[in-house]
Amino acid sequence: MHKHYVLDANILLHDPHSIFNFADNTVIVPVGILEELDRFKKERTDRGFNARQVARILDSLRLKNRLTEGVSLSNGGTLKVYCEPDRVMSSLSTNGDLEILRVASALQQAHPTTPVVIVTKDINLRIRADVSGLRAEDYETDHVIPSDLETEEVEVSVSPEELESFREAGELKLAAKSLYDPNEYVLIRPNDGGKHTALGRLLDDGQTLVALKQPENGLCGIKPLNKEQYYAVDALLAPEIQLVTLMGKAGTGKTLLAMAAAIYQTMKHKDYRGMLAARPVVPLGRDLGFLPGDIESKLEPWMKPISDTIDFILDTGGAIRNNNDSAALLGSGYLEIQPLAYIRGRSISNRFVVIDEAQNLTPLEVKTVITRIGQDSKVVLTGDPFQIDNPYVDANSNGFSYLVNRFQDQGIAAHISLSKGERSELAELAANLL
Repeated sequence: MHKHYVLDANILLHDPHSIFNFADNTVIVPVGILEELDRFKKERTDRGFNARQVARILDSLRLKNRLTEGVSLSNGGTLKVYCEPDRVMSSLSTNGDLEILRVASALQQAHPTTPVVIVTKDINLRIRADVSGLRAEDYETDHVIPSDLETEEVEVSVSPEELESFREAGELKLAAKSLYDPNEYVLIRPNDGGKHTALGRLLDDGQTLVALKQPENGLCGIKPLNKEQYYAVDALLAPEIQLVTLMGKAGTGKTLLAMAAAIYQTMKHKDYRGMLAARPVVPLGRDLGFLPGDIESKLEPWMKPISDTIDFILDTGGAIRNNNDSAALLGSGYLEIQPLAYIRGRSISNRFVVIDEAQNLTPLEVKTVITRIGQDSKVVLTGDPFQIDNPYVDANSNGFSYLVNRFQDQGIAAHISLSKGERSELAELAANLL
């Protein structure tokens, strides 16, 4: 059945191309919402970029036909900008929510046989619509169910002879092709009931298992403490894996392992020219200009978890090239702190890139980050979809979950779920009980 979808401003800011994702239905953008978007267009943030992108898209569509009459879209749908003639020259609305509700109600009265659906990421607006007798939904095009991101426990049973051969050669060819994704991690058991097992990683061919990469002395003194951390270390060190996503609750070691691998490969093995670490300023792109000092000073409160992690690594493994704390490492030039809001337009080559707290990014922001990664670089994103501070995304719609879902069958990517907290007994209890 044909529907009218009325879009809120937060949908357009979340995904400027959302108007093309409603099949052969009619997409309605209230003109008052354009006035709301206009307030963001000068921001030097992804939100500002998206507001400008929406304006460009609408400007290109208006060349085909008057927006108020409707413009045919390539997917068979129609876009309309809704505005009554007597309101064109006036300030349209001081409240975007009321404008959305008013337009949806007017459409429902004018077209009683056509369902009208408000699409918004604002939970309160969805509630207000419901009590007003209007239908409202979240934008679900980029939704991913968090439970689908959990890596399953994969076990392979082989003969004792095959297991011994795997231990010696570091590789084993399975008799049949596996149905699992590339870079899936596997627990290898002997089929005679023996207790000695091994850990392996499945290659692209779905049939070859390789032994995990594990430095004898750990990553700058940081050693894995459970099976999932062994998997994570291998993914972080494997040169053929260019994208690593580490998911887990607080205290599971996501950031610690990522930064330890960055320091280990950049400063000890010189596999990369340098490191880049970043965390979203929530919301991403918030203007830091009001804070005093240079960009490092402005970012210091937000990046403190990264510097604390680096200090812990250097305290554990000892100074590296006379750098004995995070401040010295920053001063050495090996480590760069880059605000994500300013990453657009860069080409980051030969760097080990760590994006912490990536669950606070939108899908479009994640795309912006990943498309900046150049030749000979590796990017690691850490995240917990259940610990989100960004009001514009949730566990289903955040960029971290979206990225994991889209790259799960790609041979250059690996995803590891970390479930056991290793920070401390207290931290583990707090993560589980609070």
